[in-house]
Amino acid sequence: MNLLRTRAVARKEFLHIVRDPRSLALALGLPLILLLLFGHALTLDVDQIPTLIYDSDKSPQSRELGRLFQGSKYFQVLGWVDRYEAIERKIDSDDCLLGVVVPRDYSRKLLSGEEAEVQLLLDGSDSNTASIALGYAESMLQAYALELRSAALNRKGAGQLTPPVEPRLRVWYNSELKSRNYIVPGLIAVILMIIAALLTSLTIAREWEMGTMEQLLSTPLRPAELVLGKLTAFFSLGLIDMTVAVVVGVFIFHVPLRGNAFFLFFTACIFLFGALCWGIMLSAVTRSQLLAYQLGMLSSFLPAFILSGFIYSIENMPVIIRMVTHIFPARYFVTILKGIFLKGVGMQVLWDEVAFLVVFAGIVFFLATRKLRQKLA
Repeated sequence: MNLLRTRAVARKEFLHIVRDPRSLALALGLPLILLLLFGHALTLDVDQIPTLIYDSDKSPQSRELGRLFQGSKYFQVLGWVDRYEAIERKIDSDDCLLGVVVPRDYSRKLLSGEEAEVQLLLDGSDSNTASIALGYAESMLQAYALELRSAALNRKGAGQLTPPVEPRLRVWYNSELKSRNYIVPGLIAVILMIIAALLTSLTIAREWEMGTMEQLLSTPLRPAELVLGKLTAFFSLGLIDMTVAVVVGVFIFHVPLRGNAFFLFFTACIFLFGALCWGIMLSAVTRSQLLAYQLGMLSSFLPAFILSGFIYSIENMPVIIRMVTHIFPARYFVTILKGIFLKGVGMQVLWDEVAFLVVFAGIVFFLATRKLRQKLA
């Protein structure tokens, strides 16, 4: 390993990047744009659920039930209607998610101590949102029913009704249950994987298409020196992107950074090295910028977005898909980022994930240098 030759290749790549301002602007600006776009637009929080109320009882008790939905932060009451067709029309046009129907005998049954029924109509097109909305409505109605029963017993002199079990909840790590705190750290891994793989997937293929690869291979330059030299320039860009992403996540999206920042950047360096080597290997195998770009996008964006646990829970996937996710480094880096940001854990907890990233980076670096060692064959 000759450091002078490695530095010469790195200098060549730095000059190429600087002389191409569009690529430089893309490499530095795209992560910021993606982070701001996805951070603001992508949310798993379900609140302000569009709701219509059909009150066919028109009693003080039914109006009190309607005010219960109006006072909740999870529901946005769009108005009161006088027939089922109005709710159906709004649900069909995607203007309403939940319809609350109060029957005519609601107040009579309530005052006589009978079981009063309330109908909930849900748009199940988005099953996840509908399930969450149904859970909110059922929890609120159960709490309201317990309050009414307790008040009725108190009026009869039977004392206060207390539930047999009183849950006392304590949410760790994300006490406000904001999906942004969960999404933004994982988004950093997705962005770095895409940028790293796409930037380096073109570098070796460009040399082949321009006819300069033969000249490089005819020099004393070794494959490892060529890979490390080309990787150094893009590694610097990746660290800048990582810094920008962390700053945006902490100071703009207010995601808590509870762990060690040095450990965060240490693991990011390992992940970046592996992702960059993966792009160089694709570039060396294909020898075509177009094909390398397509393979880089296919092997970086889709696995990082779908199979990393960034949004979709890996535990809920089929067994075969869960087994496939183990081969993608983004899965492990997403776990590391969420552990550092939200839980404040370190190497003693995340050493499995760090070890996999090290092994992955070593294997891909070996495969990239081995492919370049074949010279012109």
